[in-house]
Amino acid sequence: MMHTSNNESAEAANPDNVANFFGPGQVDQTVRQAIEFCWMALPKERKTVDGVEREIRRIVERALKDFREDSEAFRRTN
Repeated sequence: MMHTSNNESAEAANPDNVANFFGPGQVDQTVRQAIEFCWMALPKERKTVDGVEREIRRIVERALKDFREDSEAFRRTN
């Protein structure tokens, strides 16, 4: 097991470093993987491109709605 110092842990958690590590390519790959998982999970009778698109859009819309609600609920005021 590799030991990291507190400074290295803090540096890894820095939002700028995270953004560099998880760039657009990582986001794209994750979305594509979610589409594949959705395809595999759909019942045979709904396993169409339109069916996957409908489910992915439904899931993303719900996630974005929750993200907005959570952002408001946890907003900090100074």
